[in-house]
Amino acid sequence: MTSRTITLDGTRTRPADITDIAYADAPVSLAAEGLDRATASHKAAAEIAERRPVYGRNTGVGANRGEDVAPADSDTHGLRLLRSHAGGIGPLVPTPQVRAMLAVRANQILAGGAGLQPVFAEALAQALNAGHLPEIHEIGAIGTGDLTALAEAGLTLIGERPWTAGHTGERPSTGERPSTGGHAAPPEPIRLETGDALAFCSSSALTIGQAVLGWSEITSLLRATQVVTALSLLAVDGGSEAYDERVHAGRPHPGNVAVATEMRRLLGRTGTGVRPARIQDPFGYRCFPQVHGPALEAATALERVLDVEINSASENPLISAETGTAHHHGGFHQATLGLTLDHVRVALLHTAHLSTARLATLVEPAFTGLRPFLAEGAAASSGVMILEYSANSALAQLRNAAYPAALGHAVLSRGVEEHASFASQSARQTLQAATAYRLVLACELVAVVRALRRRGITPDPSTPAGTAFAAAAPRLDPRTEDRSLSEDVETAGTLLDTLAEI
Repeated sequence: MTSRTITLDGTRTRPADITDIAYADAPVSLAAEGLDRATASHKAAAEIAERRPVYGRNTGVGANRGEDVAPADSDTHGLRLLRSHAGGIGPLVPTPQVRAMLAVRANQILAGGAGLQPVFAEALAQALNAGHLPEIHEIGAIGTGDLTALAEAGLTLIGERPWTAGHTGERPSTGERPSTGGHAAPPEPIRLETGDALAFCSSSALTIGQAVLGWSEITSLLRATQVVTALSLLAVDGGSEAYDERVHAGRPHPGNVAVATEMRRLLGRTGTGVRPARIQDPFGYRCFPQVHGPALEAATALERVLDVEINSASENPLISAETGTAHHHGGFHQATLGLTLDHVRVALLHTAHLSTARLATLVEPAFTGLRPFLAEGAAASSGVMILEYSANSALAQLRNAAYPAALGHAVLSRGVEEHASFASQSARQTLQAATAYRLVLACELVAVVRALRRRGITPDPSTPAGTAFAAAAPRLDPRTEDRSLSEDVETAGTLLDTLAEI
């Protein structure tokens, strides 16, 4: 557990904060000003519902929005809503994603637009700190609110469902209940008030949490890609003219300029003065800034969107304590997030193509002066031949994950909800894309370390590229005879996070 306590305040929480809560079990606290906003919103919601229809509080939901809730049924309306909407299906959501969901939802409540009891945010923080989680099913949302996931969490918060220790993502054996987690007690059951149910469920907290974790991993991998590319360039005696400052001053796209600048830093070169082996290199090196740059820009754009979503008061209806009004709206719709995630995956696919292209040069004698596939020993040895196959297999998985989820369409609830962003699917695809991309890049790293060793090249230790080689080489098996490379790729995959920090 990290010692850094994350204070959720509903206005300034960052994607990196959610990542620390999800992966590093960072302790959570709630800012007083956020709780004050939630309290004011809760009080205003009750007052507003006394004098006018408020969606989900004293009316039905979806196509039932025109049906008033009878006063005799108001005490059970919310419970029936939670029970009916807790219909998630498919596998269970892995622990880090559930933690991210709880953190996002707690922070959103503190933004002060839900009209929800502040105790919901307090219970979510307590659950995170104690290591207790609700059991959440992965499938059920279409990018207009994570209704099924949050209904399942809501039933857990009110004591109708058990707390668990979290899951790896696989469903427990038939009849088996997950064990209770944490050393501290779970939150006491919350007494559900009229209007709490929809107010709690009116969020895309799971989708946003998954998107945050995808952004975090991809951002790290994009940094590592530049390090691996620099090593590959050294292994094939590539030139650095393509990264010259003057080249990119003539076409200054921010991502391209950033990649070229980083390559010069990694190589310790100004862009000139090093004689390359050929007049110009293949696209995997020469066009790297132009292909990788858009991926950096896409990841930066995603971070900006996540900054907004994590701190959003987007519940429908939005309760304004300042004006004493309830606004019925479509702020829950996740078109912006879904489209941004789709963009990130397509950009990631393009830079992954270059990784496999560079891998092809590393196994080619014309580029290394070595035997085909960096083989050694008996004639016709295969060396790292299989890495090309494995990398392209992972690339195919990435290509499937890159398919835009936004191309989907749905008309639901008797036609009154006639559009969906499918941001939920896009967020899961982004996590899948990150996993596949890590494998592609790991294959290149295994090959480039072997190529540098075989050629007797030790990158200048005074450069960041030299530091990277010094960090990676001792961890990767030096044996060059034909053997399984599965463990090598697994080790390289973990090394990428280290290289990203160089």
